[in-house]
Amino acid sequence: MHDHRKLGRELELFDTDPLMGAGLPYWLPDGATVRHALEEYIRDAERRAGYQHVHSPVLGKRELYEISGHWSHYSDDMFPPMDLGGEQVVLRPSLCPHHALIYRSRAHSYRELPLRMAELGGMYRSELSGVLGGLTRVRAIQLNDGHVFCTLDQVADEARAALELIRQAYEVLGIRPARYRLSLAGAGGKYVAAPEMWRRAADLLAGVLDELGLEYEAVEGEAAFYGPKIDVQITDPAGREATLSTVQVDFHQPERFGLEYVGADGAKHRPVMVHRAIIGSVERLVAHLVELHGGAFPAWLAPTQVAILPVSDEQWPRAEELRRRCLDAGLRARIAGPQEGTLGARIRAARLVPYQAVIGAKEAAAGEVAIRLRDGRQLAPRPVDEAVAGVAASVASRGGELWDGR
Repeated sequence: MHDHRKLGRELELFDTDPLMGAGLPYWLPDGATVRHALEEYIRDAERRAGYQHVHSPVLGKRELYEISGHWSHYSDDMFPPMDLGGEQVVLRPSLCPHHALIYRSRAHSYRELPLRMAELGGMYRSELSGVLGGLTRVRAIQLNDGHVFCTLDQVADEARAALELIRQAYEVLGIRPARYRLSLAGAGGKYVAAPEMWRRAADLLAGVLDELGLEYEAVEGEAAFYGPKIDVQITDPAGREATLSTVQVDFHQPERFGLEYVGADGAKHRPVMVHRAIIGSVERLVAHLVELHGGAFPAWLAPTQVAILPVSDEQWPRAEELRRRCLDAGLRARIAGPQEGTLGARIRAARLVPYQAVIGAKEAAAGEVAIRLRDGRQLAPRPVDEAVAGVAASVASRGGELWDGR
């Protein structure tokens, strides 16, 4: 069983420093590489699904969160306001108020809907020090957030489409959802008081789950303050459960921000806001992937995809040439030369790297390379161009299998 806190430091993915503060990890080069690969994947997947990407600031005026409802329902989880030029500004706990303002900044027709907006953005939660740990509970979060502004008739289709994006992402990442949860409001003043709004939103989400044949459990007290949500639950190797991805229906914030679109009848109508996070928090996702794969990430996600191992210094020029070809093909490659130990020691050190490219005197003379796979298989020597093209094609496909020369 792997602990991402221990393994993440051993693999030099991330670390912390008391001068930065608790719950504020920093990313080392290999960890940043994994993070960037995830970000590139999800941006591409969202673009293909019709999302437009935006970028918004991590600060907002207190008034913004008073309008959205965060201040009255969520302020215990927010950092205190900062006085700035006579105004109070807050580190945002969520991206949705910013996206509502971006939508409101332009007039919209029904022909534009659904309007899908996404952002990989920072947000901040004032977590108590006692619950902080590794990457799973942090105070600075990079969230794969998105909001769809649509008509009531389009809500179910957009929720289904978001669940399909989640399914595809999990398949690529090698993740299996533990269960689906329909999170509903509970007792108390934590939730917006609008019974009809809650019933209508919950019915929409339950209908989508039923139509897709997904088994789920309805749980009171786990909803967002503004509306119910579908939570996709994952479990770590120790059996601990956490929410990674969500789909939410929100009638509340469009009303609070006065969001509108012009309908086919020429009149103004209120859109519905569908919140969705496909891969959720990058921090929590990386923690889960480290524990799930034990550091042996899928090839497309691995910090180093090709470890180049010249047998002796005489093959160093060929190793440099191979590295350049790998980089040109979009692969992440590094040379582990004789100065790092015997060939056997270097192979063991690169045990988590998907592909090990060995170049001896024979391979160098023939312009070839011998590929060893992470699972122990060895491929017959082959021309460098063929090897690079095969590995690059396999990595680009984001499949779960390693290229075996066929």
